[in-house]
Amino acid sequence: MSVVKDTESKMKSAIEHFKVELRNLRSSRANPSILDSVLVEVYGTEMKIKELGQVSVSEGRQLIVTPFDPQVAGPISKGIEKANLNLQPILEGAIVRVPVPPLTEEIRKETVKQGKKKAEEAKVQIREIRRKGNELARKQKADMEITEDVMKKLEKQIQELTDKFCKEVDQLFSEKEKDIMEV
Repeated sequence: MSVVKDTESKMKSAIEHFKVELRNLRSSRANPSILDSVLVEVYGTEMKIKELGQVSVSEGRQLIVTPFDPQVAGPISKGIEKANLNLQPILEGAIVRVPVPPLTEEIRKETVKQGKKKAEEAKVQIREIRRKGNELARKQKADMEITEDVMKKLEKQIQELTDKFCKEVDQLFSEKEKDIMEV
């Protein structure tokens, strides 16, 4: 695989990771993915909620967790409480209702700060991938595998990829920021 293609695939995976990080940030709407990181102690081990039941949105501001096994509804409720997401689950028989309260201005600003930090981390990761790609190109030149001109061309292509992916991070974050700040 060429240096540029390898660098591009690593940058794409960094973007995918950033998208997952953004999904975990809470916005004004109920989103099932905010429960993705919640671990529940059942059957003598810790499991994710999506492995134990189905999470759906009801009425826009409420999540409903329907466990595959009705016996784990209690532990799911406790797991959501322990996850420190500022959510108070309500246990109704074999179903767990999770009302998602509207975000206060203060919480919105704090969430945007967390998003900015994650965006900056993603950009740093992309720049680190660029550095490694450029080092690989220089090493190939030092080993006489490629010429100086080819090395410069590779570095230019890698820089263009870096600019493109950093711009994508900014765009993804600005969309999420609008979503978070929406009342």
